[in-house]
Amino acid sequence: MKNRLFGTDGPAVSEIGLGCWQLGGADWGDVSEDDALDILHTAVDAGISFIDTADVYGMGRSESLIGRFLDQRGHRDDLFIATKIGRRPEAGFPGTFEKEMMRAHIEDCLTHLKTDSLDLVQLHCIGEGELEKGEVFEHLRQFKSEGLIKRFGASIETVSQAKHALKAEGLSSLQLIFNMLRQTMADEILPAAHDKGIAIIVRLPLASGLLAGKYNKDQPFAENDHRNFNRDGGAFYVGETFAGLPFETGLDFVEKLRPVLPQESSMADAAQRWVLDHPQVTTVITGASSPDQVRANAKVSSLDPLDDALHEELKSFYRRDVMGKIRGEI
Repeated sequence: MKNRLFGTDGPAVSEIGLGCWQLGGADWGDVSEDDALDILHTAVDAGISFIDTADVYGMGRSESLIGRFLDQRGHRDDLFIATKIGRRPEAGFPGTFEKEMMRAHIEDCLTHLKTDSLDLVQLHCIGEGELEKGEVFEHLRQFKSEGLIKRFGASIETVSQAKHALKAEGLSSLQLIFNMLRQTMADEILPAAHDKGIAIIVRLPLASGLLAGKYNKDQPFAENDHRNFNRDGGAFYVGETFAGLPFETGLDFVEKLRPVLPQESSMADAAQRWVLDHPQVTTVITGASSPDQVRANAKVSSLDPLDDALHEELKSFYRRDVMGKIRGEI
């Protein structure tokens, strides 16, 4: 496993991380506690040191399982645990970003993760209005000065939101959607973040599994899986599911990609390698629902980069065929 520095003043973290949305046991179908703990142990055994979660994943379940895992592991000094706040429904939106509500939610994260200070807390898909006002960053700077958090970042959904977040003094990281079927962030946001020394965390590198290349038009998804209930953005931002593409359209694009990608490795390997080939990216938080998936993802770090000609072909394919089919602001 190769490591990359987390911004200009952060530690080295694994370039393949573990996204723990699945471990909440909601939005991706059911995952048992035993399976979740096996996934976490397998990840660390494979060299993964960056783990990303959120307070809303299973309403604390994902964080609490990570806390249990850390107890079982017996140490955490070599691990970087990132979480997110701001989407818990009981406070309402944007009430979740009021100072004392943020403090209460951070304290809950500390309890779940069994720590005195969070390595990184991120504003969870906060929305452009709150980003533009900027008061949330004042709150985060205060929490950092108090020692509740060590760093803060923002998890965003659009280029416009990213631009607002990058203006914030003290921002350590930007988490964004980036994959072969959603490339827009590469043009402006990745270079701007790099110039500011801000770490880039990439989520959904497989476009909710589309880029694993194993789905068909009759693919079943559990009732409590966002790939079932959020296909058209009915529950939250449509870009979080299948990169914002209609499912059938995404399947068509996958078939067009299949013959041009390296045949000696899986499509999932090529998709994650494509992300890592962007030097501004710090870590890719691929999710997993089994230990075998974790091991396969971790091995991507050792693969050779894709060649430059293929990168240019994939960029042209995105601009020519894909970009205009994405729903919602990008």
